[in-house]
Amino acid sequence: MCGSGKTEIILKCIQYCINCGDKVAFAVPRKDVCIELSNRLKTIFNKNKVISLFGGHTKETKGDIIILTTHQLYRYKSYFDLIILDEIDAFPFKGDKILEAMFYSSLKGHYIMMSATPSKDVINHFEKPGKDILKLDIRFHHKPLPVPKFIKGPTILLFIRMLFLLKRYTKEGKRVFIFVPTISECEQLFLYVHLLFKNGNYVHSKRRNRSEIIDAFRNKVYDYLVTTSVLERGVTMPNLQVIIYKSHEKIYDKGTLIQISGRVGRKQNAPYGDVIFLANKITKEMEECVSEINRSNKVLQDMFQSN
Repeated sequence: MCGSGKTEIILKCIQYCINCGDKVAFAVPRKDVCIELSNRLKTIFNKNKVISLFGGHTKETKGDIIILTTHQLYRYKSYFDLIILDEIDAFPFKGDKILEAMFYSSLKGHYIMMSATPSKDVINHFEKPGKDILKLDIRFHHKPLPVPKFIKGPTILLFIRMLFLLKRYTKEGKRVFIFVPTISECEQLFLYVHLLFKNGNYVHSKRRNRSEIIDAFRNKVYDYLVTTSVLERGVTMPNLQVIIYKSHEKIYDKGTLIQISGRVGRKQNAPYGDVIFLANKITKEMEECVSEINRSNKVLQDMFQSN
């Protein structure tokens, strides 16, 4: 259990397994996360063969570290000495008995399951003899988590405030994710925003060239992306600011809001940033999200005070 830093704290474990000649898999929920993680681990383990496996990208299946979407586990029968399964509470793995069976079928050794927002069912599953829970409330760079700020008002006011925020951030050279509840709102909002701010784009689960757009954003081709929750997990970019447009909508439960907030401040050289909730009303989920983040930050504060 952890915010930003799950990958970092598992690196030594991966290295140990590689040194022992073990077969290692890193299973993730979606293609975007698979690509992101693959790029990071190829840089870190540059002397090892790191491959990625997802729908439409399945030609190579052998490597020192295999990063794959959970659907691709069916290819490996009792194969892996270690499987690291990230985002266990995320779609499509969450609640899918077939994917769960494929996971255990591909395993011949040990496994580690990770999540920044584990459900009560997940916690109960691991609070048993022979299973351990490691809870880490502190990011690897030891800086506090960004605490979201609320802006409440009618939708037209939220839209105007969003434009002013985007203008300020882009003027300061900061890049922005604007999260919206649905695909239709993603496309519609981008059309309006793009009239004033040309240097942007949008992504959602049905956008065909999504990976290319995300790469272009990473390479600073775009200043902002309007996005659905498709980018709520597994994306690490420096100097990123986040605006959640209509954060009062039902799709934004506490876990989702925490995940999205966690996109900010993930880099050691850029540990701070803004998370703005634009909402018609302040929901219980929004308040619980902020309470959880404040609780984690207090753990960090207390740790340094005790030292």
